[in-house]
Amino acid sequence: MVKAAKAAKTAKAAKAAKAAKAAKAAEAAETADAAETAGAAQPADAARPRKAAAARPESRLALVRRARRINRELAEMYPYAHPELDFENPFQLLVATVLSAQTTDLRVNQTTPALFAAYPTPEDMAAADPEALEQLIRPTGFFRAKAKSLLGLSAALRDRFDGEVPGRLEDLVTLPGVGRKTANVVLGNAFGVPGLTVDTHFGRLVRRWKWTSQEDPEKVEAEIAALFPKSEWTMLSHRIIFHGRRVCHARKPACGACPIAPLCPSYGEGETDPDKAKKLLKYELGGQPGQRLRPPTDYPGRAAVPLGATASLEAAAPLEASASLGSALGSAVGSAAPVEAAE
Repeated sequence: MVKAAKAAKTAKAAKAAKAAKAAKAAEAAETADAAETAGAAQPADAARPRKAAAARPESRLALVRRARRINRELAEMYPYAHPELDFENPFQLLVATVLSAQTTDLRVNQTTPALFAAYPTPEDMAAADPEALEQLIRPTGFFRAKAKSLLGLSAALRDRFDGEVPGRLEDLVTLPGVGRKTANVVLGNAFGVPGLTVDTHFGRLVRRWKWTSQEDPEKVEAEIAALFPKSEWTMLSHRIIFHGRRVCHARKPACGACPIAPLCPSYGEGETDPDKAKKLLKYELGGQPGQRLRPPTDYPGRAAVPLGATASLEAAAPLEASASLGSALGSAVGSAAPVEAAE
């Protein structure tokens, strides 16, 4: 009888232990379920380790390859890229580039015909009456400072360079009102000497593309020059400036109409909807006149109107060439899937 009681006690203890074990397992399962539910409710990025979520740094080789691919894409998009200042000789280009500071190339091109008719040579401009010169260039803004620079550089050309524009950067930058940007414009487009034109459009785009983080124009020039063969510098400048004026605007880039969107780490800063983005395109891509009164023969858009003309740039009807160009642009970007960061 004692033996039976002892056996019953042992069985009861085993049953209690089994029940406790089952309860503990159930509690553990509930805890795991709760943790899994909480984890699923969190964003994927929050659950991911910080290092894994960060973009992998782009290697120097990858940067060079991406930069050169962008250049090739821009060359296909703008085979007609050119300097957007009207000029017939190095002196006219030098003067026009000085006048282009803080204004548009269009306004300069509308102003220079009368200016060059009055003062066709450095000797003529050096002898100009300051007030008369100021009145001729007034539409370009800052006309007093610009007139002073034009009188100074014309006199320097007359006195130090026999009335000829020098073809060396170190000589050009000694002229009043002439810095590296102006010198490179003249060298690249009047003398065929490769140079990078680091204007506001150029600087904005190369920083958006993460080619450089520099703000100083000379440092930007040095870093971008290291990414490309010297022979590409001048045309690269034209393509980037064309793209900045037509597509990759400062305030609202037309990201959804950009053929290099898959290569751009800043995609999404502007309008990504393709239809809305197309409405942001300017000049020949938007069916509007260009900036030159006398554009090159291969330019697919229309010439600009002279100063004082009543034609509206915005109201002008698109050209057939511009329409076909816009159509080609749309098909080029229609199937492109932008990436968030370059690799």
